[in-house]
Amino acid sequence: MDWLAAPDYWMAREILQRGVAALFIVAFASTLNQFRPLLGDHGLLPAPRLLAGRGARGPSLFTRWGYSDRKLAAVCWTGIVVAALLVAGLPQAGPAWIPLAAFLLLWGLYQSIVNIGQVFYGFGWEMLLLEAGFTVGLLGSHQVDPPRTILLLTVWLVFRLEFGAGMIKWRGDPAWRDLTALYYHHETQPMPGPLSRRAHLAPRWWHRCEAAGNHVAQLAVPFLLFVPQPVASIAAAIVIFTQLWLVASGNFAWLNWITIVLACCAVDDAAFGTLLPFLPPRAGTVASPDPGPLWWIVLVAAATVLLVVAGIPALRNLFSRRQLMNASFNRWQLGNAYGAFGSVTRERIEVVIEGTLEDDGGWREYEFRGKPGDPRRRPRQFAPYHLRLDWMMWFLPLGSVHQRWFHALLAKLLVADRGVLALLRLDPFEGTPPARIRVLTYRYRFATDAEHRAGGCQWVRTGRRVAIGPIERG
Repeated sequence: MDWLAAPDYWMAREILQRGVAALFIVAFASTLNQFRPLLGDHGLLPAPRLLAGRGARGPSLFTRWGYSDRKLAAVCWTGIVVAALLVAGLPQAGPAWIPLAAFLLLWGLYQSIVNIGQVFYGFGWEMLLLEAGFTVGLLGSHQVDPPRTILLLTVWLVFRLEFGAGMIKWRGDPAWRDLTALYYHHETQPMPGPLSRRAHLAPRWWHRCEAAGNHVAQLAVPFLLFVPQPVASIAAAIVIFTQLWLVASGNFAWLNWITIVLACCAVDDAAFGTLLPFLPPRAGTVASPDPGPLWWIVLVAAATVLLVVAGIPALRNLFSRRQLMNASFNRWQLGNAYGAFGSVTRERIEVVIEGTLEDDGGWREYEFRGKPGDPRRRPRQFAPYHLRLDWMMWFLPLGSVHQRWFHALLAKLLVADRGVLALLRLDPFEGTPPARIRVLTYRYRFATDAEHRAGGCQWVRTGRRVAIGPIERG
């Protein structure tokens, strides 16, 4: 049974378990701050209404216990405390089953939220966090060596994530195949960051190199993660480097960060010891393999079979002409299909909400925290934190502004709802309900260096159009 243990991947286990737990803290904190105005008892899409109708889309504690804002807060705080203990490494100091129990608890609590989260929790990184939490919990504690099969399944997860994203691009927009996608992407991505404008203004030859490098990193390098060392560690380093570039050039919640964490599954202690000589003494050495007691071996073997079977539909999907992006094939959100940006938006349309008071007649703009608004305001870095309302605002002009949640948002703004206003960067009326509001759309593009020097603007917006309104209160 010694071959089942991987004593040379202790540092990988530390990074995987503590890193995924840290991202659970971010996810629960994001929910604690945003769920109630978006989906709470009096939110834009109230969860109680969902549960009273068609119900949750999968297993949820709220289906059995009912929803209330207090119960939601209790779930979030429980998740934050458990995840913080894992980050500190306390459960890992006990028997092998304790970290597994902790991660299963996080998995169950967060799945309960995601499955009633409707459009605000319909992002691929939600299911990725759930699958990662379930998987890394099976790596056990310090009393056993990391199970080799679970490390391989983590590599398989990274492969699905990267290769799936590469294939969805290659099969989708021709701009990826002719290497012109990055002419647009830095400017039109959902939530640009502080360096996005500079990335967009780079020469076109550089953008073509970026697109070609993306294809290599996502279509070729993932196969090398399965190759023996040191090739696997080098492949993981390439994945990490490309993800760090995405972190620097945009805001994609915790998608890039969790990919960085998971890619460490292919890096052995020898590689970590060479790069980071200050690591604990065990790093860089191979002790006598210790797969753990028989009951643990049986448990890991059963979980391995479960995850392999759950991943079969995702394997088929990777090579399907009708490849699905960010899809789950079972109620437990294990063995999912991943991918992003199969098509690239050529121009950026922003939805802007304005209001006016009865006594002045002047229109003033509501400012969101992350999405572009004031052309002079430089984009900020928010990832790995997820601004759910801002992301949904990006999707609006890709379809229709006449969405139920958006109409509810306008109604909340007309009465100056405190919960909704707390999600914004700026309420121009400081808590006073406006008499009327309206919705405008603009075309946005990054300012050139000359335009930036002349006026200090980050964006140039044109093509103003009234999409909704004006709407009066009542």
